[in-house]
Amino acid sequence: MQPEATQEYQLVESQKDFEVLCERLSHNTVLALDTEFVRTRTLLPQLGLLQVNDGDSTYLIDPIHLEDLTPFAQLLANESIVKVLHACSEDLEVFQSHLKVTPSPIFDTQFAANVLGMGPTLGYAKLVELICNTQIDKGESRTDWLARPLTNKQLHYAANDVIYLFQCYSDLAMKIDANNQRAMIYQELAVLAAKKAAMVPADYAYLTFGNVWKLNEQQRYVLKRLAAWRLTLARETNTAINFIVKEQHLLSVAMHLPRSKSKLSGLRVLLPQEIRKRGDQLIGIVNQAINAYNTNPDACAVPRVKRLADIPAYKKELAGLKALCQQIATEHAIAVELLASKKQLNQLLKWWWFELDETAVTGMLPDLLMGWRRPLFKQSLLSQLGKPIREIE
Repeated sequence: MQPEATQEYQLVESQKDFEVLCERLSHNTVLALDTEFVRTRTLLPQLGLLQVNDGDSTYLIDPIHLEDLTPFAQLLANESIVKVLHACSEDLEVFQSHLKVTPSPIFDTQFAANVLGMGPTLGYAKLVELICNTQIDKGESRTDWLARPLTNKQLHYAANDVIYLFQCYSDLAMKIDANNQRAMIYQELAVLAAKKAAMVPADYAYLTFGNVWKLNEQQRYVLKRLAAWRLTLARETNTAINFIVKEQHLLSVAMHLPRSKSKLSGLRVLLPQEIRKRGDQLIGIVNQAINAYNTNPDACAVPRVKRLADIPAYKKELAGLKALCQQIATEHAIAVELLASKKQLNQLLKWWWFELDETAVTGMLPDLLMGWRRPLFKQSLLSQLGKPIREIE
């Protein structure tokens, strides 16, 4: 096995050079892309570097030195250019938050490898090893990409992320096209991008909490107010949501309803810094919510959050869905693991049965009713489960 070779790259740090590069890249049909970012205490990733390979040359774009990233956003939105990424979930968040754009079409090499039976979550280094017979160093993956100047080792690491990515794409795309599966790749990533762009309304943030089913109506209303406050504050301040107050700690506040800071401390659950920084706000929200509920409980009613385990037919219907997946997988020569995970089946059943559902409140459909899965499943699901609680477009 060959060790990684030293690769040439061009570092782009001026706005003029950046604009010239983007104009040149706009004439390509395929671009391999990656991002380097930092995400420790922030809700959104902080962009540190953009990497591009056009099949001939590698470019490392330093966004910290640039005034306007619009030319790159235009490249990402150009439908005539295939954007190649690997395990691009977080890259999509970078593009959406910093460039206000969702790339299209996207060819994700991790998903393509899964479609080809190489493994469901193949890492980039392993993919390069399998296809390029090369070992690459991943030692800089947790480096500080916001610090300047970037070291030669950092830049070399970043360049390799797209140099070999283009080579992997060439190999995978040939096999994917031979199986007529390119549309499947594009649709899978379009669905992922849409999910990344969808936002839970603050008033429904409590639906994402575990164990909400344990709360009574008053406690649910308090949690609804607390969760909405936390999510709104996280978005306004770009703070990682658990650095405001951890989910389980917020749930404990809603469950015990402390009405003073001494009662809050007495729970012996919250961290000292949570009480110090957020204690007054938490107590204020609890008291306001309780007073509002006591004044007009009907106006503050929050429906009970159901669990699939509470539905008598759940196990039977889940087993039926698993059998349906196996049947569809056999008919279409698709790995059953690729069709649907248990998590996706549960997502479907919640959407199908429950009025309050976190997928529905974002305006999204369940995975099995989107993209390439939709024509495979829609009619069979209607036949098997009956009419859902909400309309299917």
